[in-house]
Amino acid sequence: MTDTTQSARKAWLGTLAKAPAAEMARLWQGAGYAPEYEVLRAPEIGAVMVRGRAGAAGAAFNLGEMTVTRCSVRLVTGEVGHGYVQGRGKGHALQAALTDALMQSPDAAEDVATRIIAPLAQQAHAERSTRAAKAAATKVDFFTIARGED
Repeated sequence: MTDTTQSARKAWLGTLAKAPAAEMARLWQGAGYAPEYEVLRAPEIGAVMVRGRAGAAGAAFNLGEMTVTRCSVRLVTGEVGHGYVQGRGKGHALQAALTDALMQSPDAAEDVATRIIAPLAQQAHAERSTRAAKAAATKVDFFTIARGED
């Protein structure tokens, strides 16, 4: 796998992992995908440790655990897909794994990117922009006035 392919896959897996389950299900239903597949790892719920950094530059520390669901599938054409999603959504994890597998298929990748990945990425970008605008509206600029008592 080339660096470009690997970074593209990392991007779409990140989009799928953070996507709302209801939106993912709506897009899947609208697209009408029904690929034949074999389940390699049935959807299972677990926990992962979330790490943080003080001030985004300090030493890393364990923030706490987060619930995730993972799943792995193999399409009949041979592509293997993995899905890791936030929360306890077994169906969501299965759809993410199937999407990952379809994105690796030369025949389906462009259609899946247009009908599933792009709308999810656009929604995530819009939500980030809205959150950033709300945070910017609460920003307070503090300044010091010279008192002239030199």
